[in-house]
Amino acid sequence: MKIRLARQEDIKELIEFDHIAQSRTGNNRKDFIKRSVLNKRCYVAVSEEKPVGYIVLEYNWFYFDAFVSMLYIKGDFRRKGIGSELMKYIENKCKAEKLFTSTNQSNTPMQNLLDKLGYKRSGSIYNLDPDNPELIYFKKITNN
Repeated sequence: MKIRLARQEDIKELIEFDHIAQSRTGNNRKDFIKRSVLNKRCYVAVSEEKPVGYIVLEYNWFYFDAFVSMLYIKGDFRRKGIGSELMKYIENKCKAEKLFTSTNQSNTPMQNLLDKLGYKRSGSIYNLDPDNPELIYFKKITNN
């Protein structure tokens, strides 16, 4: 598996395997993917020359120095370590001292991944999704 900066030609494939982008209300997600790729904030994990996961790193997101706003792995590639590799890759690329991310309370696989990688819970945001608080995580980056 290789990780690289996403290219414009990856956009269609990322949208095709992202189930939220494919939903009836997925236009915001499609726009987010396009914007993230075009603004060079999106990195892809590639297997056999095809994207199988993506991660988006943003700077100055609200009050956070650096924020992983999306980590998404194609369905049949989940639970194979790709999410961990993408997070580690971003940690090494991160230019800030603090890296934040978040996940829904219902997303226990992501919570387990963040715990395994040494992220610490840093708060919750309520009312973004009904009855599913957003959990904020933080990690101090030492490679700066």
